[in-house]
Amino acid sequence: MKTLILFSTRDGQTREIASYIASELKELGVESDVVNLHRNGNIGWDNYDRVVIGASIRYGHFHASVDTFVKKHQQALSSIPSAFFSVNLVARKAEKRSPQTNSYTRKFLLNSPWQPDRCAVFAGALRYPRYGWLDRAMIRLIMKMTGGETDTSKEVVYTDWQQVARFAHEVAQLSAR
Repeated sequence: MKTLILFSTRDGQTREIASYIASELKELGVESDVVNLHRNGNIGWDNYDRVVIGASIRYGHFHASVDTFVKKHQQALSSIPSAFFSVNLVARKAEKRSPQTNSYTRKFLLNSPWQPDRCAVFAGALRYPRYGWLDRAMIRLIMKMTGGETDTSKEVVYTDWQQVARFAHEVAQLSAR
């Protein structure tokens, strides 16, 4: 059996984190498939003994397809061990890096019909040179207001990879219901 790792990303950091989780699971002897949540066809839920969903925040919101996916597949998600991780720049601050202290993740979990067995919040990456001019300006303004990096020539990865590895180990421990 395998772990299904679904991700919703805008600039690629959530995909990188999903792939890192898969590599950590592989080291633990757990096979996994990493799939873009936006490009999934029919999921063969019977092929998996656990599922992980990762989603990024942009301007305070997850991509609408995350909520749509969870509602559509609520029964399947609730029938197997599952985990969720959120990726956002607010989590660059250690005190905003838990499901209880990260307002975006907390709001998602309160409003979601799916309640994962494990949940984590990871800091994302700031990739100014890759953004279009509007995103660059808006994100720079947000970062200025929140005391973050404002040099638009920089790319900064805030992800704590040890935290991601610990989460992967928790996912590996999820057992069948």
